[in-house]
Amino acid sequence: MSRIGKKPVVVPEGVTATVEGQLVTAKGPKGELNYVVNNDVLVKMEDGAIKVDPRSQTKDSRAKWGLSRTMITNIMTGVKDGYEKRLEINGVGYRAAMQGSNIQLSLGFSHEVVYKVPEGVSVSVPKPTQIVVTGIDKQKVGQVAAEIRKYRPPEPYKGKGVKYVDETIFRKEGKKK
Repeated sequence: MSRIGKKPVVVPEGVTATVEGQLVTAKGPKGELNYVVNNDVLVKMEDGAIKVDPRSQTKDSRAKWGLSRTMITNIMTGVKDGYEKRLEINGVGYRAAMQGSNIQLSLGFSHEVVYKVPEGVSVSVPKPTQIVVTGIDKQKVGQVAAEIRKYRPPEPYKGKGVKYVDETIFRKEGKKK
């Protein structure tokens, strides 16, 4: 039984939500998002909250039950507050800079890495060693942050590379003579 799916999704203040069949739409101060719920899950609006139930007791529909509830919660949070991921760049000469709407990364390669920021996500560089990715769609924000980190993931010996601010790198000891 899904413990997450049992809880109804409360619509926050300042957000209007509608349920039309399998489509859940949320409008808030940051923008508008929608999510199409799987057909194995039943969605309905009750008492200012969105209730999610499985259509049958099959393993597949019960698995999608909790996922659907979490996705609806994510769009509610996104249109009200938005999401943010912070990245940190460690290493001598490693830095980032904005180049119009693109981000230019110097990560120790023989060339500069230019990352084109997709629509719906905004990237800012408050310091040359910090990158802040913001947006209303949790999946897009996480994907952009992961793609930027993928260019030079942190290595375990000196910790050089691009890492999340809250990430801890397991450090290894180098060779001994």
